[in-house]
Amino acid sequence: MKLLIVDDDLHIRKLVATYAAAEGFACTEAENGSAAIDAARARDFDVIILDVMMSGIDGFETLSEIRRFCNTPVIMLTARTEEYDRLRGFTLGSDDYVQKPFSPKELMARIKAILKRASGINDGVLKFGSFQINAASRSVLIDDDEITLTPREFDLLFFMAKHNHIALRREQLLDRVWGVDYCGDERTLDTHIKSLRACLGIMRHLIVTVWGVGYKFDYREDI
Repeated sequence: MKLLIVDDDLHIRKLVATYAAAEGFACTEAENGSAAIDAARARDFDVIILDVMMSGIDGFETLSEIRRFCNTPVIMLTARTEEYDRLRGFTLGSDDYVQKPFSPKELMARIKAILKRASGINDGVLKFGSFQINAASRSVLIDDDEITLTPREFDLLFFMAKHNHIALRREQLLDRVWGVDYCGDERTLDTHIKSLRACLGIMRHLIVTVWGVGYKFDYREDI
């Protein structure tokens, strides 16, 4: 497994690298956003650890650029606690947040949780008329046109689509897509649903709000 560690603090990079290496990760370090973008273009990583507050290109700008060509799961490190910052990161495509100062052991646990969720999606293709979700390639096609989703958006869509017509509770979606150890704001889910609907365009109606419960994927054959 390959890990990219992005932080302008050498001490933090070495701390994360030491713990990650002990877990069997091959680590690459980047001291700023530009170096991170170059590294992500040059090779494939399994997870990216990305600091928010960096001089020059900050973590948000770096994430936005990486998401143009790469869907690698990203965990953001931040000393900022404002809800707006967390939601901005999730909207741009981050998969998790860890607040500084952090426990390296907790960070390793979160990395493993993300990798487990990514590998836990069974290979297969879900077809709903002209709408197709391919778990093996992690791709979504609408009328043979591929749409771009973040890793979290794809996991959310695939889980909901596997349970077509079934109303899924908010806590159930958070547990299955974010992980049972997720303790963040439930509005994170709403943000991802809003973003997912925007990405689906003409198929946005398939994501239905179930008031007082949560959401469901609802595809029905025309009779």
